[in-house]
Amino acid sequence: MDLYEYQARDLFESYGVPVLAGIIADTPAEARAAAEKLGGVVVVKAQVKVGGRGKAGGVKVAKNPDEAEEAAQAILGLDIKGHVVKRVMVAAGARIAAEYYFSVLLDRANRSYLSLTSFEGGMEIEQLAVEKPEALARIEVDPSVGITLAKAKEIAVAAKFPADLVDKVAPVFVKLYEVYTGEDATLVEVNPLVLTEEGDIVALDGKVSLDENAAFRHPNHEALEDKAAADPLEAKAKALDLNYVKLDGQVGIIGNGAGLVMSTLDVVAYAGENHGGVKPANFLDIGGGASAEVMAAGLDVILGDPQVKSVFVNVFGGITACDAVANGIVSALEILGDAATKPLVVRLDGNNVEEGRRILNEANHPLVTLATGMDEGADKAAELAAR
Repeated sequence: MDLYEYQARDLFESYGVPVLAGIIADTPAEARAAAEKLGGVVVVKAQVKVGGRGKAGGVKVAKNPDEAEEAAQAILGLDIKGHVVKRVMVAAGARIAAEYYFSVLLDRANRSYLSLTSFEGGMEIEQLAVEKPEALARIEVDPSVGITLAKAKEIAVAAKFPADLVDKVAPVFVKLYEVYTGEDATLVEVNPLVLTEEGDIVALDGKVSLDENAAFRHPNHEALEDKAAADPLEAKAKALDLNYVKLDGQVGIIGNGAGLVMSTLDVVAYAGENHGGVKPANFLDIGGGASAEVMAAGLDVILGDPQVKSVFVNVFGGITACDAVANGIVSALEILGDAATKPLVVRLDGNNVEEGRRILNEANHPLVTLATGMDEGADKAAELAAR
């Protein structure tokens, strides 16, 4: 789960990371009131989960409450890379002397954490990595040790911070790492981390991504979720405890096991090239227990997608045998009743496959077509969707 900037700011503050005061506003009038409360120069910043806000006109400096209200009026409703601004943060201004970059993230390839740090901040890290790779220090962080003060100083030196600044930025690096581990994040990024003219180090903008797999350890994270912005089908699937991701296609996919579902997506996409460019509509892994309730819940979510024209159920019977899956499909269609209106292509293989096929053949449901192989099933589902 990615956080909005104001949420990251609040999280930083709770861990003792130096930040500027900030107040969220949903209307120009609220932005004006926030500016009056903060006093002095403020910055009105669009709250969207995408970079490039400044270039898109989503960040404006306001010298007084009138300008803050005008800035909010211009920013609210702005479309920034497909994200419509519905909220702004009015932040206290700062006299910036220099800008730096710091992040810590999960390095899956090396099974460790990685710190990316630069004495040159303020620009997009991808751009910096391409144009000036020598300016970006990449330091591996051992998860069993973390970023101690000594490690933070090592990172600062590697990032070419002058000696007089190393002792200033290192404690902030430690605090940001505490955010990373304390909240089970996969990314904590500050761009820019600034040195003010008064000599203070301040996290001026923050980006945080939280690992949803650790949500059971953080009940407070639920309040950070932007339910209004969530895809309604994904929200429904989450409520039903389904592993579902919506895609932009026409063939609904149900499988058991992430690897099998991923392979099914590829096969359907390939088959769809012969049927007018039909594509998979979702990723849905029902896991090992394909009970009637689980199958019904999965079909209910997929059939609720108006883009879906057909469904491909691709199951390999292992711990859950094919006859149990077949009974689950038959029962699911009975549970859904008239809500099931789109054709299903079912491919079963593995444990008790013959019995599973017999059950489906005997049920003889008008929406169900049996396929003997994965390629055959994908092609049939694509054909039906194209019709």
